[in-house]
Amino acid sequence: MSKTIMAVDDSASVRMMVNFTLSRLGFEIVEAVNGKDALKKLDKKPVHMLIADVNMPELDGISLVRKVREHPSYRFIPIIILTTESQKAKKQEGKAAGATGWIVKPFKPDQLIAVVKKVLA
Repeated sequence: MSKTIMAVDDSASVRMMVNFTLSRLGFEIVEAVNGKDALKKLDKKPVHMLIADVNMPELDGISLVRKVREHPSYRFIPIIILTTESQKAKKQEGKAAGATGWIVKPFKPDQLIAVVKKVLA
């Protein structure tokens, strides 16, 4: 059975790149355009991992991490932040919210694959 990963980003091109990179390895990808959309979709389809941007309209990535961690069914799924933000304070805020890892954009496909394989191993 393939594992399902949700890519949450307001940029269609980033979602497409994540989808292309991971679907060719056999992962099923669910896309969401922001945190609010992600929460709606999580209730319809369970996922094994979330990959989310920080800066998004309606519900940003760090707020999404907090909300997911409050939900008993999703409390322990890995959440990788994929963002242009690289400040130490922002990374610490993400970690405190419950993010599993942090990748700075632009990313290399091999880097994303390595993180996903390590976290889902």
